[in-house]
Amino acid sequence: MTMIRCISPVNGEVYAERAAMPLELARQAVAQARLAQKSWAKRPLDERVKLVLAGVARLNEMVDEVVPELAWQMGRPVRYGGEFKGFNERSNYVASIAADALKPLVAEESDRFERRIEREPHGVVFVIAPWNYPYMTAINTVAPALMAGNTVILKHASQTILVGERMVRAFVEAGVPADVFQNLFLDHDTTAALIAARSFDFINFTGSVEGGRSIERAAAGTFAGLGLELGGKDPGYVMADADLDAAVDTLMDGATYNSGQCCCGIERIYVHESLYDAFVEKSVAWVSNYRLGNPLDPETTLGPMANKRFAATVRSQIADAVSKGAKALIDPKRFPEDDGGAYLAPQILVDVDHSMEFMREETFGPAVGIMKVKSDAEAIDLMNDSQYGLTASLWTRDAERAARIGRELETGTVFMNRADYLDPALCWTGVKETGRGGSLSVLGFHNLTRPKSYHLKKVTA
Repeated sequence: MTMIRCISPVNGEVYAERAAMPLELARQAVAQARLAQKSWAKRPLDERVKLVLAGVARLNEMVDEVVPELAWQMGRPVRYGGEFKGFNERSNYVASIAADALKPLVAEESDRFERRIEREPHGVVFVIAPWNYPYMTAINTVAPALMAGNTVILKHASQTILVGERMVRAFVEAGVPADVFQNLFLDHDTTAALIAARSFDFINFTGSVEGGRSIERAAAGTFAGLGLELGGKDPGYVMADADLDAAVDTLMDGATYNSGQCCCGIERIYVHESLYDAFVEKSVAWVSNYRLGNPLDPETTLGPMANKRFAATVRSQIADAVSKGAKALIDPKRFPEDDGGAYLAPQILVDVDHSMEFMREETFGPAVGIMKVKSDAEAIDLMNDSQYGLTASLWTRDAERAARIGRELETGTVFMNRADYLDPALCWTGVKETGRGGSLSVLGFHNLTRPKSYHLKKVTA
Protein backbone atom coordinates (compact mmCIF):
# COMPACT_ATOMS: atom_id res chain seq x y z
CA MET A 1 0.00 0.00 0.00
CA THR A 2 1.37 3.39 -1.00
CA MET A 3 1.33 5.96 1.80
CA ILE A 4 1.20 9.71 1.14
CA ARG A 5 3.08 11.55 3.88
CA CYS A 6 3.41 15.13 5.02
CA ILE A 7 6.84 15.79 6.50
CA SER A 8 6.42 18.83 8.74
CA PRO A 9 8.91 21.65 8.20
CA VAL A 10 8.56 22.51 11.87
CA ASN A 11 10.52 19.50 13.10
CA GLY A 12 11.23 17.32 10.05
CA GLU A 13 8.95 14.52 11.27
CA VAL A 14 5.90 12.88 9.71
CA TYR A 15 2.92 15.03 10.68
CA ALA A 16 0.18 13.19 8.80
CA GLU A 17 -0.16 10.31 6.38
CA ARG A 18 -2.94 8.75 4.36
CA ALA A 19 -3.14 5.64 2.20
CA ALA A 20 -3.23 6.35 -1.53
CA MET A 21 -6.51 5.20 -3.06
CA PRO A 22 -6.18 2.24 -5.43
CA LEU A 23 -7.10 2.98 -9.04
CA GLU A 24 -10.28 0.90 -9.03
CA LEU A 25 -11.64 2.64 -5.93
CA ALA A 26 -10.72 6.00 -7.44
CA ARG A 27 -12.66 5.10 -10.59
CA GLN A 28 -15.66 4.25 -8.44
CA ALA A 29 -15.46 7.60 -6.66
CA VAL A 30 -15.38 9.44 -9.97
CA ALA A 31 -18.31 7.37 -11.23
CA GLN A 32 -20.29 8.39 -8.15
CA ALA A 33 -19.46 12.03 -8.85
CA ARG A 34 -20.63 11.67 -12.44
CA LEU A 35 -23.86 10.02 -11.35
CA ALA A 36 -24.51 12.80 -8.81
CA GLN A 37 -23.75 15.64 -11.23
CA LYS A 38 -27.01 15.68 -13.18
CA SER A 39 -29.22 15.97 -10.10
CA TRP A 40 -26.88 18.58 -8.57
CA ALA A 41 -27.05 20.68 -11.75
CA LYS A 42 -30.86 20.50 -11.71
CA ARG A 43 -30.98 22.23 -8.32
CA PRO A 44 -31.74 25.95 -8.53
CA LEU A 45 -28.63 28.11 -8.82
CA ASP A 46 -29.43 30.06 -5.67
CA GLU A 47 -29.65 26.78 -3.73
CA ARG A 48 -26.23 25.65 -4.95
CA VAL A 49 -24.75 29.04 -4.11
CA LYS A 50 -26.21 28.98 -0.60
CA LEU A 51 -24.86 25.50 0.06
CA VAL A 52 -21.35 26.49 -1.07
CA LEU A 53 -21.43 29.57 1.16
CA ALA A 54 -22.65 27.39 4.02
CA GLY A 55 -19.60 25.17 3.48
CA VAL A 56 -17.36 28.24 3.57
CA ALA A 57 -19.00 29.36 6.82
CA ARG A 58 -18.58 25.91 8.35
CA LEU A 59 -14.87 25.91 7.49
CA ASN A 60 -14.52 29.29 9.19
CA GLU A 61 -15.86 27.67 12.36
CA MET A 62 -12.89 25.29 12.26
CA VAL A 63 -10.33 28.09 12.55
CA ASP A 64 -8.80 26.73 15.77
CA GLU A 65 -8.01 23.47 13.98
CA VAL A 66 -7.15 24.80 10.52
CA VAL A 67 -4.58 27.46 11.45
CA PRO A 68 -2.20 25.30 13.55
CA GLU A 69 -2.60 22.46 11.05
CA LEU A 70 -1.32 24.77 8.31
CA ALA A 71 1.64 25.75 10.47
CA TRP A 72 2.54 22.12 11.02
CA GLN A 73 2.03 21.15 7.37
CA MET A 74 3.68 24.00 5.46
CA GLY A 75 5.15 26.42 8.00
CA ARG A 76 3.00 29.57 7.84
CA PRO A 77 3.07 31.35 11.24
CA VAL A 78 -0.15 31.11 13.22
CA ARG A 79 -0.08 34.88 13.85
CA TYR A 80 -1.38 35.40 10.30
CA GLY A 81 -4.57 33.45 10.94
CA GLY A 82 -4.53 31.09 7.99
CA GLU A 83 -6.10 32.00 4.67
CA PHE A 84 -9.60 32.92 5.72
CA LYS A 85 -9.57 36.53 4.52
CA GLY A 86 -8.83 35.66 0.90
CA PHE A 87 -10.81 32.42 1.07
CA ASN A 88 -13.93 34.28 2.18
CA GLU A 89 -13.44 37.24 -0.16
CA ARG A 90 -13.19 35.01 -3.21
CA SER A 91 -16.11 32.79 -2.21
CA ASN A 92 -18.39 35.72 -1.49
CA TYR A 93 -17.49 37.51 -4.70
CA VAL A 94 -18.10 34.58 -7.03
CA ALA A 95 -21.39 33.98 -5.23
CA SER A 96 -22.40 37.60 -5.88
CA ILE A 97 -21.77 37.35 -9.64
CA ALA A 98 -22.91 33.76 -10.26
CA ALA A 99 -26.36 34.66 -11.58
CA ASP A 100 -25.05 37.27 -14.02
CA ALA A 101 -22.07 35.16 -15.09
CA LEU A 102 -24.25 32.16 -15.89
CA LYS A 103 -27.30 33.87 -17.37
CA PRO A 104 -28.12 33.18 -21.03
CA LEU A 105 -26.93 35.49 -23.79
CA VAL A 106 -30.13 36.21 -25.66
CA ALA A 107 -29.86 37.00 -29.37
CA GLU A 108 -33.59 37.03 -30.03
CA GLU A 109 -36.78 36.44 -28.13
CA SER A 110 -39.72 37.15 -30.43
CA ASP A 111 -42.98 35.60 -31.59
CA ARG A 112 -40.99 33.73 -34.27
CA PHE A 113 -37.68 32.72 -32.65
CA GLU A 114 -35.86 32.11 -29.40
CA ARG A 115 -32.12 32.26 -29.98
CA ARG A 116 -29.77 32.18 -27.02
CA ILE A 117 -26.52 30.79 -25.63
CA GLU A 118 -26.72 29.10 -22.24
CA ARG A 119 -23.86 28.06 -19.95
CA GLU A 120 -23.82 24.35 -19.16
CA PRO A 121 -21.56 22.71 -16.55
CA HIS A 122 -18.73 20.57 -17.88
CA GLY A 123 -19.63 17.65 -15.59
CA VAL A 124 -16.90 16.37 -13.25
CA VAL A 125 -14.16 18.90 -12.44
CA PHE A 126 -10.81 17.72 -11.06
CA VAL A 127 -8.96 20.25 -8.89
CA ILE A 128 -5.29 19.54 -8.12
CA ALA A 129 -4.30 22.10 -5.50
CA PRO A 130 -0.83 23.16 -4.32
CA TRP A 131 0.58 23.42 -0.82
CA ASN A 132 1.58 27.11 -0.65
CA TYR A 133 -1.95 28.53 -0.34
CA PRO A 134 -3.91 25.29 -0.23
CA TYR A 135 -7.28 26.74 0.77
CA MET A 136 -7.31 29.86 -1.38
CA THR A 137 -6.02 28.22 -4.55
CA ALA A 138 -8.54 25.40 -4.20
CA ILE A 139 -11.53 27.67 -3.59
CA ASN A 140 -10.72 29.64 -6.77
CA THR A 141 -12.09 26.68 -8.72
CA VAL A 142 -14.11 24.69 -6.18
CA ALA A 143 -16.61 27.46 -5.37
CA PRO A 144 -17.53 28.53 -8.94
CA ALA A 145 -17.40 24.94 -10.22
CA LEU A 146 -19.95 23.77 -7.65
CA MET A 147 -22.09 26.87 -8.08
CA ALA A 148 -22.16 26.30 -11.84
CA GLY A 149 -23.49 22.76 -11.39
CA ASN A 150 -20.36 20.65 -11.68
CA THR A 151 -19.32 18.01 -9.22
CA VAL A 152 -15.74 18.31 -7.92
CA ILE A 153 -12.97 15.84 -7.13
CA LEU A 154 -10.24 17.49 -5.05
CA LYS A 155 -6.65 16.33 -4.67
CA HIS A 156 -4.13 18.26 -2.58
CA ALA A 157 -0.36 18.14 -2.54
CA SER A 158 1.17 15.76 -0.03
CA GLN A 159 2.68 18.69 1.89
CA THR A 160 -0.85 19.86 2.83
CA ILE A 161 -2.52 16.49 2.83
CA LEU A 162 -5.17 17.39 5.42
CA VAL A 163 -6.56 20.45 3.63
CA GLY A 164 -8.81 18.68 1.12
CA GLU A 165 -10.10 16.42 3.86
CA ARG A 166 -10.91 19.45 5.99
CA MET A 167 -12.62 21.35 3.15
CA VAL A 168 -14.82 18.45 2.09
CA ARG A 169 -15.81 17.71 5.67
CA ALA A 170 -16.92 21.34 6.13
CA PHE A 171 -18.94 21.43 2.90
CA VAL A 172 -20.62 18.08 3.50
CA GLU A 173 -21.50 19.01 7.07
CA ALA A 174 -23.05 22.18 5.64
CA GLY A 175 -25.30 20.18 3.32
CA VAL A 176 -23.37 19.65 0.06
CA PRO A 177 -24.02 15.99 -0.94
CA ALA A 178 -21.04 13.74 -0.29
CA ASP A 179 -20.81 12.51 -3.90
CA VAL A 180 -20.88 16.09 -5.22
CA PHE A 181 -17.65 17.18 -3.52
CA GLN A 182 -15.05 14.53 -2.74
CA ASN A 183 -11.46 14.57 -1.56
CA LEU A 184 -9.24 11.76 -2.85
CA PHE A 185 -5.73 10.78 -1.80
CA LEU A 186 -4.04 9.85 -5.07
CA ASP A 187 -0.49 9.09 -6.10
CA HIS A 188 0.93 10.38 -9.38
CA ASP A 189 0.39 7.16 -11.34
CA THR A 190 -3.27 6.88 -10.37
CA THR A 191 -3.81 10.56 -11.09
CA ALA A 192 -2.30 10.19 -14.56
CA ALA A 193 -4.32 7.05 -15.27
CA LEU A 194 -7.59 8.75 -14.34
CA ILE A 195 -6.81 11.77 -16.52
CA ALA A 196 -5.76 9.61 -19.49
CA ALA A 197 -9.02 7.65 -19.22
CA ARG A 198 -10.97 10.92 -19.57
CA SER A 199 -12.46 10.52 -16.13
CA PHE A 200 -12.78 14.29 -15.86
CA ASP A 201 -14.40 16.92 -18.06
CA PHE A 202 -12.21 19.76 -16.82
CA ILE A 203 -8.92 19.70 -14.91
CA ASN A 204 -7.48 22.61 -12.95
CA PHE A 205 -3.89 22.27 -11.80
CA THR A 206 -1.81 24.72 -9.81
CA GLY A 207 1.84 23.82 -9.38
CA SER A 208 5.17 23.57 -11.14
CA VAL A 209 5.83 23.89 -14.86
CA GLU A 210 6.97 20.28 -14.98
CA GLY A 211 3.80 19.24 -13.17
CA GLY A 212 1.78 21.12 -15.77
CA ARG A 213 3.59 19.32 -18.56
CA SER A 214 2.76 15.99 -16.90
CA ILE A 215 -0.92 16.93 -16.76
CA GLU A 216 -0.91 17.93 -20.44
CA ARG A 217 0.80 14.66 -21.42
CA ALA A 218 -1.72 12.61 -19.44
CA ALA A 219 -4.65 14.52 -20.96
CA ALA A 220 -3.37 14.37 -24.54
CA GLY A 221 -6.10 13.19 -26.89
CA THR A 222 -8.84 13.28 -24.26
CA PHE A 223 -9.93 16.82 -25.22
CA ALA A 224 -10.67 17.54 -21.57
CA GLY A 225 -10.47 21.23 -20.71
CA LEU A 226 -7.35 22.33 -18.83
CA GLY A 227 -6.58 25.25 -16.55
CA LEU A 228 -2.91 25.46 -15.60
CA GLU A 229 -1.31 27.96 -13.22
CA LEU A 230 2.37 27.17 -13.16
CA GLY A 231 5.64 28.99 -12.48
CA GLY A 232 6.32 32.65 -11.90
CA LYS A 233 9.15 35.16 -11.61
CA ASP A 234 7.12 38.29 -10.99
CA PRO A 235 8.85 41.67 -11.35
CA GLY A 236 8.39 45.02 -9.69
CA TYR A 237 9.38 48.33 -11.27
CA VAL A 238 9.89 51.40 -9.06
CA MET A 239 9.83 54.61 -11.10
CA ALA A 240 11.34 57.95 -10.14
CA ASP A 241 7.97 59.38 -9.04
CA ALA A 242 7.04 56.41 -6.83
CA ASP A 243 6.01 56.63 -3.19
CA LEU A 244 9.27 55.16 -1.93
CA ASP A 245 8.15 54.00 1.51
CA ALA A 246 4.97 52.42 0.15
CA ALA A 247 6.97 50.66 -2.56
CA VAL A 248 9.45 49.24 -0.06
CA ASP A 249 6.72 48.08 2.30
CA THR A 250 4.62 46.35 -0.35
CA LEU A 251 7.40 44.89 -2.49
CA MET A 252 9.39 43.52 0.44
CA ASP A 253 6.23 41.99 1.87
CA GLY A 254 5.45 40.59 -1.59
CA ALA A 255 8.93 39.09 -1.80
CA THR A 256 9.06 37.48 1.62
CA TYR A 257 5.54 36.84 3.00
CA ASN A 258 4.79 33.14 3.42
CA SER A 259 8.57 32.65 3.22
CA GLY A 260 8.39 33.83 -0.39
CA GLN A 261 6.24 30.85 -1.37
CA CYS A 262 3.65 32.80 -3.35
CA CYS A 263 2.64 32.22 -6.97
CA CYS A 264 2.62 35.97 -7.53
CA GLY A 265 5.40 36.80 -5.07
CA ILE A 266 7.88 39.48 -6.10
CA GLU A 267 11.16 37.82 -7.13
CA ARG A 268 12.98 40.62 -8.98
CA ILE A 269 12.82 44.40 -8.64
CA TYR A 270 14.01 47.12 -11.02
CA VAL A 271 14.47 50.57 -9.48
CA HIS A 272 15.09 53.87 -11.23
CA GLU A 273 18.63 55.02 -10.56
CA SER A 274 17.43 58.16 -8.74
CA LEU A 275 15.76 56.02 -6.02
CA TYR A 276 17.94 52.95 -6.12
CA ASP A 277 20.24 53.59 -3.14
CA ALA A 278 17.41 54.73 -0.87
CA PHE A 279 15.21 51.81 -1.93
CA VAL A 280 17.92 49.27 -1.19
CA GLU A 281 18.75 50.81 2.19
CA LYS A 282 15.13 50.90 3.30
CA SER A 283 14.52 47.37 2.01
CA VAL A 284 17.39 45.94 4.03
CA ALA A 285 16.05 47.62 7.16
CA TRP A 286 12.54 46.30 6.44
CA VAL A 287 13.59 42.70 5.91
CA SER A 288 15.93 42.74 8.92
CA ASN A 289 12.95 43.15 11.22
CA TYR A 290 11.68 39.64 10.58
CA ARG A 291 11.68 37.11 13.38
CA LEU A 292 12.41 33.65 11.96
CA GLY A 293 11.25 30.75 14.06
CA ASN A 294 8.70 28.11 14.97
CA PRO A 295 5.43 29.03 13.20
CA LEU A 296 3.41 27.91 16.22
CA ASP A 297 4.97 30.73 18.26
CA PRO A 298 2.71 33.80 17.95
CA GLU A 299 5.82 36.04 18.01
CA THR A 300 7.23 34.42 14.86
CA THR A 301 6.80 36.53 11.73
CA LEU A 302 8.70 34.28 9.28
CA GLY A 303 8.30 30.53 9.44
CA PRO A 304 10.26 27.74 7.78
CA MET A 305 9.88 26.92 4.12
CA ALA A 306 7.49 24.06 3.49
CA ASN A 307 10.24 21.53 2.90
CA LYS A 308 14.00 21.51 3.34
CA ARG A 309 14.49 20.67 -0.34
CA PHE A 310 12.72 23.93 -1.27
CA ALA A 311 15.08 25.84 1.01
CA ALA A 312 18.03 24.02 -0.57
CA THR A 313 16.97 25.34 -4.00
CA VAL A 314 16.94 28.92 -2.72
CA ARG A 315 20.33 28.54 -1.05
CA SER A 316 21.76 27.08 -4.25
CA GLN A 317 20.47 29.97 -6.38
CA ILE A 318 21.84 32.53 -3.93
CA ALA A 319 25.25 30.82 -3.78
CA ASP A 320 25.42 30.66 -7.57
CA ALA A 321 24.58 34.36 -7.91
CA VAL A 322 27.17 35.37 -5.30
CA SER A 323 29.81 33.28 -7.08
CA LYS A 324 29.05 35.32 -10.22
CA GLY A 325 29.38 38.71 -8.55
CA ALA A 326 26.12 39.32 -6.68
CA LYS A 327 26.27 40.81 -3.20
CA ALA A 328 24.10 39.49 -0.35
CA LEU A 329 23.01 42.31 1.96
CA ILE A 330 21.36 40.35 4.80
CA ASP A 331 23.66 38.65 7.28
CA PRO A 332 22.16 35.21 8.04
CA LYS A 333 23.65 35.47 11.54
CA ARG A 334 20.87 37.96 12.30
CA PHE A 335 18.57 34.94 12.08
CA PRO A 336 20.05 32.28 14.36
CA GLU A 337 17.13 29.93 13.67
CA ASP A 338 18.46 29.43 10.12
CA ASP A 339 19.40 25.77 10.54
CA GLY A 340 20.50 24.76 7.08
CA GLY A 341 17.22 22.87 6.71
CA ALA A 342 13.73 24.25 6.18
CA TYR A 343 14.37 27.38 8.27
CA LEU A 344 15.84 29.95 5.89
CA ALA A 345 16.83 33.56 6.54
CA PRO A 346 15.46 36.16 4.10
CA GLN A 347 17.90 37.64 1.61
CA ILE A 348 18.33 40.64 -0.69
CA LEU A 349 20.84 40.50 -3.52
CA VAL A 350 22.26 43.43 -5.47
CA ASP A 351 24.82 43.56 -8.30
CA VAL A 352 22.67 40.94 -10.00
CA ASP A 353 21.97 40.49 -13.70
CA HIS A 354 20.02 38.19 -15.97
CA SER A 355 22.93 35.85 -16.58
CA MET A 356 22.22 34.51 -13.09
CA GLU A 357 19.73 31.71 -12.47
CA PHE A 358 18.52 33.70 -9.45
CA MET A 359 17.11 36.38 -11.75
CA ARG A 360 15.62 34.02 -14.32
CA GLU A 361 14.38 30.82 -12.68
CA GLU A 362 11.60 30.66 -10.12
CA THR A 363 13.10 30.94 -6.64
CA PHE A 364 9.93 30.56 -4.55
CA GLY A 365 11.63 31.59 -1.34
CA PRO A 366 12.22 34.69 0.82
CA ALA A 367 14.90 36.16 -1.44
CA VAL A 368 14.79 38.93 -4.03
CA GLY A 369 17.21 40.60 -6.44
CA ILE A 370 17.28 44.37 -7.02
CA MET A 371 18.67 46.01 -10.17
CA LYS A 372 19.19 49.67 -11.12
CA VAL A 373 17.59 50.93 -14.35
CA LYS A 374 17.72 54.23 -16.23
CA SER A 375 14.49 54.23 -18.23
CA ASP A 376 11.08 52.69 -18.81
CA ALA A 377 12.39 51.01 -21.94
CA GLU A 378 15.17 49.28 -20.02
CA ALA A 379 12.78 48.18 -17.30
CA ILE A 380 10.26 46.82 -19.80
CA ASP A 381 12.94 44.78 -21.57
CA LEU A 382 14.10 43.30 -18.27
CA MET A 383 10.60 42.56 -17.01
CA ASN A 384 9.79 40.73 -20.25
CA ASP A 385 13.09 38.82 -20.18
CA SER A 386 11.53 35.79 -18.53
CA GLN A 387 9.82 32.58 -19.57
CA TYR A 388 7.09 33.35 -17.04
CA GLY A 389 4.30 35.91 -16.96
CA LEU A 390 1.84 36.03 -14.05
CA THR A 391 1.90 39.57 -12.58
CA ALA A 392 3.97 42.74 -12.75
CA SER A 393 3.95 45.49 -10.12
CA LEU A 394 4.45 49.09 -11.30
CA TRP A 395 5.15 51.93 -8.89
CA THR A 396 4.32 55.45 -10.09
CA ARG A 397 1.88 58.28 -9.42
CA ASP A 398 0.90 58.32 -13.11
CA ALA A 399 -1.88 55.84 -13.94
CA GLU A 400 -1.68 56.61 -17.66
CA ARG A 401 2.03 55.81 -17.66
CA ALA A 402 1.41 52.56 -15.80
CA ALA A 403 -1.27 51.53 -18.30
CA ARG A 404 1.01 52.39 -21.22
CA ILE A 405 3.85 50.31 -19.77
CA GLY A 406 1.42 47.54 -18.87
CA ARG A 407 0.39 47.14 -22.50
CA GLU A 408 3.99 46.31 -23.36
CA LEU A 409 4.40 43.70 -20.62
CA GLU A 410 4.05 39.98 -21.24
CA THR A 411 2.04 39.18 -18.15
CA GLY A 412 -1.39 38.14 -16.93
CA THR A 413 -2.03 40.98 -14.46
CA VAL A 414 -0.63 44.50 -14.23
CA PHE A 415 -0.64 46.09 -10.77
CA MET A 416 -0.02 49.74 -10.02
CA ASN A 417 1.07 50.57 -6.47
CA ARG A 418 0.27 47.14 -5.10
CA ALA A 419 1.49 43.57 -5.50
CA ASP A 420 0.92 39.97 -4.51
CA TYR A 421 -2.87 40.17 -4.51
CA LEU A 422 -5.57 38.24 -6.30
CA ASP A 423 -8.60 40.40 -7.14
CA PRO A 424 -11.61 38.07 -7.48
CA ALA A 425 -13.33 40.50 -9.85
CA LEU A 426 -10.49 40.11 -12.36
CA CYS A 427 -9.40 37.04 -14.27
CA TRP A 428 -6.42 35.29 -12.70
CA THR A 429 -4.38 34.22 -15.67
CA GLY A 430 -0.85 34.00 -17.02
CA VAL A 431 1.19 33.74 -20.20
CA LYS A 432 4.20 31.78 -21.42
CA GLU A 433 5.29 29.06 -18.95
CA THR A 434 3.02 30.45 -16.26
CA GLY A 435 0.23 28.49 -17.90
CA ARG A 436 -3.12 28.75 -19.62
CA GLY A 437 -6.75 29.47 -18.84
CA GLY A 438 -8.02 31.65 -16.03
CA SER A 439 -9.94 31.53 -12.78
CA LEU A 440 -12.31 33.82 -10.90
CA SER A 441 -14.26 36.75 -12.37
CA VAL A 442 -17.02 36.16 -14.90
CA LEU A 443 -14.43 34.47 -17.13
CA GLY A 444 -13.73 31.93 -14.39
CA PHE A 445 -17.36 30.80 -14.57
CA HIS A 446 -17.09 30.62 -18.36
CA ASN A 447 -14.03 28.37 -18.12
CA LEU A 448 -15.94 26.02 -15.82
CA THR A 449 -18.91 25.75 -18.16
CA ARG A 450 -19.43 25.30 -21.87
CA PRO A 451 -21.63 27.29 -24.21
CA LYS A 452 -24.76 25.59 -25.50
CA SER A 453 -26.75 27.27 -28.24
CA TYR A 454 -30.54 27.17 -28.67
CA HIS A 455 -32.16 28.12 -31.97
CA LEU A 456 -35.90 27.60 -31.50
CA LYS A 457 -38.15 28.40 -34.42
CA LYS A 458 -41.74 28.75 -33.34
CA VAL A 459 -44.66 27.41 -35.35
CA THR A 460 -46.92 30.25 -36.42
CA ALA A 461 -50.41 29.99 -37.80
